[in-house]
Amino acid sequence: MSPSGAALGLLFAAGVLLAVGFTPWVRRIRLDQRIAPYLRDAPRPSRLLVGTQPDSTASAAVRRLLRPVLADVVRVVDRLTGGRSSVRRRLAALGATGTVEDFRVEQVVWGALGLACGMTVTAVTATVFGQLDVASASAWCLGGVLAGVLGRDWWLSRQVQRRHQAMLAEFPVIAELLALAVTAGEGPTGAIERVTRLAGGELARDLSATLARARAGEPLVQAMEKLRDTTALEPLARFLDGVIVAIERGTPLADVLRAQAADVRAAGTRALLESGGRREIAMMVPVVFLILPVTVLFALYPGLVSITQLTQ
Repeated sequence: MSPSGAALGLLFAAGVLLAVGFTPWVRRIRLDQRIAPYLRDAPRPSRLLVGTQPDSTASAAVRRLLRPVLADVVRVVDRLTGGRSSVRRRLAALGATGTVEDFRVEQVVWGALGLACGMTVTAVTATVFGQLDVASASAWCLGGVLAGVLGRDWWLSRQVQRRHQAMLAEFPVIAELLALAVTAGEGPTGAIERVTRLAGGELARDLSATLARARAGEPLVQAMEKLRDTTALEPLARFLDGVIVAIERGTPLADVLRAQAADVRAAGTRALLESGGRREIAMMVPVVFLILPVTVLFALYPGLVSITQLTQ
């Protein structure tokens, strides 16, 4: 049996299983599908209550095209991986507008890409060696799927980590600008507006969203409390707590902002020192295991050659 024939047979079998498994008389009808025909005449909600921006992402397009298949696969991935609260918290920390279901769809797409890579590697190895090993082919395909699903989760964590690093780098400058604006006579709302208009970055974007909620009618303290609850950065949470207390009790806000900026700069200095200590230890690895043995070898090699010649 040739490898190409085996691959075509697997694809044909997978197509038949998908076609049979998603036929109306085999597929289980859910409750929302049963009551959907009776709710089609209901008036649509106002666009003020829903997002006005159309969802034009790649995951949305794939979800619309393959909605029946992806719905079941997303439920399976969600059941196996779990952690909806963790994903929701990381998406909120990233400032993304997507939902957990959108992220699961992206995980399914990444898993499909990993499966395609595994099948490609299997086809290449089968062509090179002239035979198809079912165990290795299954391992490559399963490994590709797991790498795609877990890789998307790792990439989300990496995006959140990068955003947090950028926010920590921006935080002292933002705090000092706010302190200058408050010292010049601006109120908290005016100071935030001025700083977000002049500055850019992730922290300025979050403060601008907080200011937008405050202008929409929500109290500024409550809007900042929401930002404090969604952030995972302890310095930013302490900063927001200090600002909230200063606004509620009428304490001098400029001194609080300067103190918070000084604390963050001190924390950044400590982090740099800790990173330098770890790098110094890591630099000892090539010195001890590469440079030192080569140096000893060069020092002892002439003596070893002389002793060998004398013994002969």
